Amino acid sequence: MPGQKPPFRADMVGSLLRPQALKEAREKHEKGEISDAALKDVEDREIRSVIKRQEEIGLKGITDGEFRRAFWHYDFLEHLDGVQGIWLDHGVQFKGIELKPKGLRVVGRIGFSGHPMIEHFRFVKENVSPGHVAKMTIPGPSMLHYRSGRQMINAGLYPNMDEYYADLGAAYNKAVHAFYDAGCRYLQLDDISFAYLCDPEQREMLRKRGDDPEKQPEIYAGMVREALKDKPADLTITMHLCRGNFRSTFIASGGYEPVADILFNRMPVDGYFMEWDTDRAGGFEPLRFLPKGKSVVLGLVTSKTGVLENKDDIKRRIDEATKYASLDQLCLSPQCGFASTEEGNILAEDEQWAKLRMIVEIAREVWGEDGTPAKQAA
Repeated sequence: MPGQKPPFRADMVGSLLRPQALKEAREKHEKGEISDAALKDVEDREIRSVIKRQEEIGLKGITDGEFRRAFWHYDFLEHLDGVQGIWLDHGVQFKGIELKPKGLRVVGRIGFSGHPMIEHFRFVKENVSPGHVAKMTIPGPSMLHYRSGRQMINAGLYPNMDEYYADLGAAYNKAVHAFYDAGCRYLQLDDISFAYLCDPEQREMLRKRGDDPEKQPEIYAGMVREALKDKPADLTITMHLCRGNFRSTFIASGGYEPVADILFNRMPVDGYFMEWDTDRAGGFEPLRFLPKGKSVVLGLVTSKTGVLENKDDIKRRIDEATKYASLDQLCLSPQCGFASTEEGNILAEDEQWAKLRMIVEIAREVWGEDGTPAKQAA
């Protein structure tokens, strides 16, 4: 269970606000003013710095803040075989704000024959200090279907969608094992479609485009099962779920009840990072489906604003969650990353670090220095 191995009592989803030096370097690179090598030098320097900062505040699971990415999902997906990144007329619409008009096109049979993010992970692993674990985050397989469905697939490629789902699951299985072979022992699938499927508006969107919202959760779970087939015993797999995160806005609402059983019991995932920072996420009742041997990281601290939560309020909410799941199966984190895209949420870097520091402090007070709940240690 959590404590000395992932997910950790105090953990974080993955992305962090981009430092100004990195933002400037990426802007210059886009304009052709600096080379790929020059950009990488800045990325390497800033990633080493952010790794050290995470370690200093007491986090055990360490990421690169997704500093080499513009988007949390497209940057991974467009490097799968058969997938191409494209620019669209309009971006995904959040509540009151629109994402950059990036998209994806499936132009060939989907596969996996290598990926630049393998090296990105290796860099993190080489730079974390002893006693810490390098964590890798990638979008879950459903994210190559959920946004656009069949319309993103070139005509004639996949007349039978079962073949599409099978190829996608198989490609992810190769990806999971490739990260493992590179030394990854803590891999997270950001598979937010499961939370979106709890929103009546999102379910209606799927229905209108020809997908069945009643069947889609099991289809997506099937791809995750395929992706994790023959998962090594010492590889921890977590899944992150949220309802949209761009410039402090969101897309979906609704509690986890419609997907809780599939989520917790139909996929071989070890832990779940779940959003519970506002009432848009519903109550903790779905935790009653959580089986022994699995854990949930409670996303009780918002990454959408810089206002620092009250520690006692967070502790009370952890206590509420224990009505439905054992304290030993719970951990604490922000509800989402701080920068799902390179623009980042609307808060300052100091506010971001204050929230992460507070999470570490609360975790030590609730679960103890060794991660063992006091009430269960006796």
